[in-house]
Amino acid sequence: MQLLPAIDLRGGQVVRLMRGDDRRRTVYDADPGSALRRYREAGVARIHVVDLDAAFGGPPQRDVVQELARQAEESPNGRGGIQLGGGLRDREAVEWAFAAGCERTVVTSLIVREFDVFADLCRRYPERMVAALDIDGGEVRLAGWTESADRSPAALCAQLADLPVAAVLVTDISRDGMMQGPNIDLACRIGDLAGAPAILSGGVRSAADLEAAARRPGIEAAIVGRALYDGSLRLEDAIAACGRAS
Repeated sequence: MQLLPAIDLRGGQVVRLMRGDDRRRTVYDADPGSALRRYREAGVARIHVVDLDAAFGGPPQRDVVQELARQAEESPNGRGGIQLGGGLRDREAVEWAFAAGCERTVVTSLIVREFDVFADLCRRYPERMVAALDIDGGEVRLAGWTESADRSPAALCAQLADLPVAAVLVTDISRDGMMQGPNIDLACRIGDLAGAPAILSGGVRSAADLEAAARRPGIEAAIVGRALYDGSLRLEDAIAACGRAS
C-alpha cells in the first residue's frame, strides 16, 4: 500500500480543514515546495495535492501546482509525481493538469454532470484518472462538498465499472481532518462496487490505522494529512506502516 501525503493548497499555503469547513482552517506551511521536498527526500512516490481555491469556486492556483509538478519531476527520488484534485470540473481543467506535469487527476463533479466527457478522458488517459467519491452519511457531495450529487454511491460506481480508471478515492467526510480513524470498510465497499483499487481518505491518525488498511487487499493507497503536519504521526513511521501487512 502506498502512502499519499496530502498537500492542500489555500491561497498558496499548505493548510488542513476540518470536515471540509474553510472556517476551520489551520495553516501548516507558507511554502508548499518545502512540504513536497520533505516527502520526496523521504522516498514518497506520489503526493496528493488539492487546490482548495479551485474546489471552492475561486481561481485555480495553477502557478503553484505547476511548480510543484516540476519539483516532483526533478527531485532526486524522481519516481511517481503529483496526484491533483480540486476544481477539475471540465475537460480543459483536466487536460491542463496533465500538460502541467501532473501524473494523475482526481475528479468528482465531472462524473456526475458530464459523464460522457469523463469517460472520454479516462480512455484518452488510461489509468491516470482517479474517480473521487466524497461521502457524507451515504450521500455523495460535490463542489468542495457544498452540493449534493443526488446520486447514490452504488449508481455512480456502476458507471465506473467499465472504465480504465486508475483508482476510486473514497473520503468519509465525517472523519476528514477529525483524527478519528479512517472508514476502511467504506473504502473497500466502494472499491468493490467500482471494480477498481480504493484510495483511503479521511481520518488517518496513526501507524496502526495504516497497518489496518494495508491488510485489506482492495486498498491501493492511503491519504494522510493532518496527522503528518501536527506531529502525531511521524513520516518515517507512516511509510513503514504502509509496507506492513500481517
